Amino acid sequence: MSLYSRLRSYKMSTISEAIGADHKLIDGYADNVESAGTEQEKTEWRNQLTWALARHAISEELTMYPAMEKHMGKEGLELTEVDREQHQAVKEDLYKFQSTPPTSPSFHPFLDHLLKDLHTHIEHESQEDMPRLENLLSREESQNLTKQFERTKIITPTRSHPSAPNRSYFENFAAMLAAPIDKFQDLLRDWPEESKL
Repeated sequence: MSLYSRLRSYKMSTISEAIGADHKLIDGYADNVESAGTEQEKTEWRNQLTWALARHAISEELTMYPAMEKHMGKEGLELTEVDREQHQAVKEDLYKFQSTPPTSPSFHPFLDHLLKDLHTHIEHESQEDMPRLENLLSREESQNLTKQFERTKIITPTRSHPSAPNRSYFENFAAMLAAPIDKFQDLLRDWPEESKL
């Protein structure tokens, strides 16, 4: 599905629905890494997983976390602090995984550790963050947040940069520096055929 089609399909989605859909997509990419039959296919799906997860994480930090802090006050600040710690663990895992060749003995352990940390975060987000935030937002506000979330993914880096800041203003600046480099390097990477996405 093209980015434009995805943006249009999210037009009526709440932020919980959009983030949940991304989580399912990321899990599907991880399953494809695991089930790929060749080194080439594993490399392609590793790159696709990295691309989707890196963009998703930064977009959450730039859109959803500020919304939580704004609408939830002190509780939002506390929850986003936990989220940032969990994201940092995922970014560090992804950083190791994103350049590990499938033939490396570390490849599957890195993937397993990444998915364990990711699912810990997803559970926290779906049980704690999203229900509380959605209860405070109107449907229209939630849909607008979804649009921001999706649009932000267009300009974010496509690789993990765990040493980059994870606070909105500083992260915006770091993302603007890293994204063009990542996107240029993406041109040289192997990817699954679009029909397999």
